[in-house]
Amino acid sequence: MNLVCDLHTHTVASGHAYSTIEEYVRRAKQVRLQGFAVTDHGPAMPGGPHYYHFANMRMIPRVIDGVRVLRGAEANIVNENGQLDLKDEDIRWGELDFVTVAMHPRVGYEDHGEDKNTEVLLKTFKNPFVRVLAHPGNPKYPIKIKEIVAAAKEAGVFLEINNSSDFSRPGSHDRCVEVAEEVKRAGWQVVIGTDSHLSTMLGVFDDALAIVKEAGLTEADVVNTSWAKIEKYLLHV
Repeated sequence: MNLVCDLHTHTVASGHAYSTIEEYVRRAKQVRLQGFAVTDHGPAMPGGPHYYHFANMRMIPRVIDGVRVLRGAEANIVNENGQLDLKDEDIRWGELDFVTVAMHPRVGYEDHGEDKNTEVLLKTFKNPFVRVLAHPGNPKYPIKIKEIVAAAKEAGVFLEINNSSDFSRPGSHDRCVEVAEEVKRAGWQVVIGTDSHLSTMLGVFDDALAIVKEAGLTEADVVNTSWAKIEKYLLHV
């Protein structure tokens, strides 16, 4: 399966990542990846960037040295109302292409069990800027997978298969497969991202592709197998 763009990367701005945009560009050219999305953690993440970082992303060229660079964010869900740590005006002012959301510890909202986590995500999906739910297989934040996939499809939100989950979130594999299988049953699509925190991780999709294969997904079920699908489904905030 050929992926044209890595949809989940973090630069030094995230506070616990170690590469610059230019280093990612060089890496993309080395591995013959056509593009990547800069999706730094939102301001609520300890050590994360100020909201100015996102409001100023319009300064990032759309193409650098022949590599397409998408402007994004991995926003944090900060309370039980499903609110994010980025305001609509910051997203608009920075001319972000899409917003990924995730549940993380120490950003405001903590795990409250499967029922509550699901309820909160359903509220988050109502935000028109949200396009991707990151690492939904994380066992630290259990969800009702069938309900989440159905709601995500209705809202135009894509579930991510995260290449770093087995490493960063132990115990994720089976849940990730279950998410991918439910997406297939529902007739929806996934996105694939490396969750790179270092440029050498860019474009290394092996674990995510193994999950996709195990779940029976094909290129037709993955958004970032073509720019046409990326532009149709993600780049219209």
